[in-house]
Amino acid sequence: MAYVFDVKVVPQSGKQRCQLDKGGALKCYLRSAPEGGKANDELCTFLGKSLKVPKKAVSIVLGETARKKRIKIEGTVDQHKLYNALGIDIQLKI
Repeated sequence: MAYVFDVKVVPQSGKQRCQLDKGGALKCYLRSAPEGGKANDELCTFLGKSLKVPKKAVSIVLGETARKKRIKIEGTVDQHKLYNALGIDIQLKI
């Protein structure tokens, strides 16, 4: 089982955190520069550690050189678990 989602990446931001933007999309701020795959590596490591899954379970499916990326995480992960692990509180609209 795998969970696939889109994320906007902001490299060289001086901080490492994720939040939802005004449109509700996931946005991750990274410390690394977007050179030589450093930011991609940091993103996969950060998501893996946050979700407590091996780094090899996190992969970039689309957008290797773009700021908008499609991420695939192997295992029993869903949106709620991802947001909870990243410390994102979401309020469901009823």
